[in-house]
Amino acid sequence: ENLRRLGLCQPIAVIPNGVNLPAFLERQPLSKLRTALFVGRIHPVKGLLNLVEAWRIAQPIGWKFIIAGPDEGGHRQTVLEAIHHAGLENNFELVGAVDSEDKIALYQQADLFVLPSFTENFGVVVAEALACGVPVITTRGTPWEGLLIHRCGWWIDLGVEPLVAAIREATTLSGEQRRDMGRRGRHYVEREFGWPDIAQQMLSVYRWVLGQGNKPDCVMSD
Repeated sequence: ENLRRLGLCQPIAVIPNGVNLPAFLERQPLSKLRTALFVGRIHPVKGLLNLVEAWRIAQPIGWKFIIAGPDEGGHRQTVLEAIHHAGLENNFELVGAVDSEDKIALYQQADLFVLPSFTENFGVVVAEALACGVPVITTRGTPWEGLLIHRCGWWIDLGVEPLVAAIREATTLSGEQRRDMGRRGRHYVEREFGWPDIAQQMLSVYRWVLGQGNKPDCVMSD
């Protein structure tokens, strides 16, 4: 859409990012304490201050929140101050940047993933969480309407109030209900974001450009 607004008229292939599909492990909590997770840069665009305020209002019982990711521009300290002012020091844990193996372990241990960003061009962490069978809350600032279509999460308006409502609903579901959502999310990602399918879409575009095949469905001509 941005390219079209610039006046560019040539065909455009729209192909999503692919994600790796780790072994799917059924989430079996070892304690009554549940875990919500954010993974990403600690940056104002990620909406973490809205998250802290929403968590303060919702006050889900028996839940903790893990924030994983590198600090950017000193925003980590701002988030820590918001957590302190909200009296939520015992509810939040900021674990810093994590490598790929530790990140997958965090996804696999989580009961819920939250990405409250104001804007994302894709939000690969959403696909990663779904690939690990974790239901997701994210905003309409991200392109994840599929959460609603495939019944594996919440795609909400920006702001604190919609986030409060989604957190309350997600944290009051039974564990089995959340696991059902996670299974649907895993199937969704397998179908639409697994590397084999993405590679086939790319291959079909190359063949079409070389005159060796028909125009693929992923190519938009107008």
